[in-house]
Amino acid sequence: MKRIALEETTSTNRYAKELPEDESHELTLVTAEFQTAGRGTGTNTWESERSQNLLFSIISYPKGLLANQMFALSEVTALAISDTLNSYVQGFQIKWPNDIYFGDKKAVGMLIENDLHGKQVHRSVIGVGVNINQTAFISDAPNPVSLAQILGKKVDRNHVLDDIMQRFIYYYGIMEEERYGELHQLYMQHLYRKDTLYTYSDEGGIFRARIRDVKPTGHLILEDENGELRRYDFKEVRFI
Repeated sequence: MKRIALEETTSTNRYAKELPEDESHELTLVTAEFQTAGRGTGTNTWESERSQNLLFSIISYPKGLLANQMFALSEVTALAISDTLNSYVQGFQIKWPNDIYFGDKKAVGMLIENDLHGKQVHRSVIGVGVNINQTAFISDAPNPVSLAQILGKKVDRNHVLDDIMQRFIYYYGIMEEERYGELHQLYMQHLYRKDTLYTYSDEGGIFRARIRDVKPTGHLILEDENGELRRYDFKEVRFI
């Protein structure tokens, strides 16, 4: 695996996407100590104090991954990170589609951008921010938390990153063997708010429902109090 370490960049995803394509390395890891324009989903930004957290992007050229199975990349990455954080303290879960929560607080954000060739994923850029040692957050993000805040002490960021990448490679191998059902089962076992009634909102208003499934396309399936199944794409439903 190729590694590129940056002191500062606008965002690791932007840097990664501007690199010349290099399929000789199926995986490339780009890290940064600081981002001047860290990105989240849509117009969201990502706050991170310099040299306190993990900011990285993984460039991958998955072999034979069909576009209708590309959510497997989210499952691979979310499982690798949640496993790693749970090795420090139990309680981390995956919030659909791929954020990592501890209780009701957000520890990890993710932005995955895929380039398609026909029906296959040609290149994927997986951007990740993991709150590790930051202890004060000043943005208007409603619920950030770091590993250091949870543990009451700072940890070695490089050890955390190495562990994440080892687990990523393991789960990536499962994906490449097309063991999608195995990946999905593990993902569902770690899913935040699974099988219990909670409050959500969509364009029709507020309702209560439980998570029933996540489709290979990434669509969330909720069952409301009337037993009706509701299908949502990213950003079409909000957790309350």
